[in-house]
Amino acid sequence: VLIFALSDVILAGTDCLVAGDSCSSDETCSPRLRTLRQCVAGDGSMKLGPSAKSQCANAVSALLSSPLRGCQCKRGMKKEKNCLSIYWSLHQSIIHGLNLVESYPYETVHRDYDYVRLASITADSEVGMTTVNRCLDAAKACNVDELCQKLRTEYVSTCIKPTSKSGLCNRPKCNKALRKFFDRVPVDYTHELLFCPCTDTACAERRRQTIVPSCSYENGEKPNCIIQMKNCHADYVCRSRLAQFKFDCEPSETSANGCKQENYGACLSAYTGLIGSTITPNYVDNSTSNVAPWCSCSSSGEARDECDHFLGLFTDNSCLRDSICLYPSLATKAKESNKNNRIGHI
Repeated sequence: VLIFALSDVILAGTDCLVAGDSCSSDETCSPRLRTLRQCVAGDGSMKLGPSAKSQCANAVSALLSSPLRGCQCKRGMKKEKNCLSIYWSLHQSIIHGLNLVESYPYETVHRDYDYVRLASITADSEVGMTTVNRCLDAAKACNVDELCQKLRTEYVSTCIKPTSKSGLCNRPKCNKALRKFFDRVPVDYTHELLFCPCTDTACAERRRQTIVPSCSYENGEKPNCIIQMKNCHADYVCRSRLAQFKFDCEPSETSANGCKQENYGACLSAYTGLIGSTITPNYVDNSTSNVAPWCSCSSSGEARDECDHFLGLFTDNSCLRDSICLYPSLATKAKESNKNNRIGHI
């Protein structure tokens, strides 16, 4: 078995759409790419005959020296699914005995939280109040921002509007609108809406309803998590978002803050990237901060361990739990620091 560690072969990020066009127009690279696509297309490799395994191995080896090597995509980009299909053509987990250590295809985005805007919007509501409803303040702040208000209104109206035939919401359209909101609106607003702290059930229920769970999250009886996981793996966008979540929210007992990547913000952004996918996570109730996809591991049979592992990515993940629980205090400290800086300049 040949093993390629992606961290050893990734070059400076190249757009996979650009890399794919470059490879397709190259007389040496193009046939290798066609062969690889046959290798990963289910029964497509049967057309390659008895030498399929060696042909696939040669194609992968050659393409690791092509423009496709290390190509990446931007989350929420135009033609994101097309870009991801090119990425995963090369980076399949197992291809006829080739084991490519799975990473995720998105470019790393370094964002600094801009709590200055949020602090200025919510400052008035904090004056003279002993108890502050951060979830309500977050909603008010979103309504003040044009982009946040527009896209939030768009997904809410899409998710609560029933179809004429079934009387139910259109889940695909709802999820598409949700992804658009969380991909395009600054994290200053989305994180405040999703991770605001609550001390009573009314506040917690407002927080749980942020993503309209009756349409995007809940769906009658809980399906088996294995089915959800397989559906996610078959979808390029969901598969990529899940891979990023596993990477950025991987727990570690030896790291300073419980996250292997030591970055709460990256974990929260990866978590929000799953909202609007087939495994959309949400708060499981209005009395805790526990989150999980809408699925169960009961009746998993021989796949119970695999199912428990998948569900445990959310329910037994110290990195994710700490990222969510500590976010409010980190945001408050950032706002207080900004306030003190302003006072210092007066």
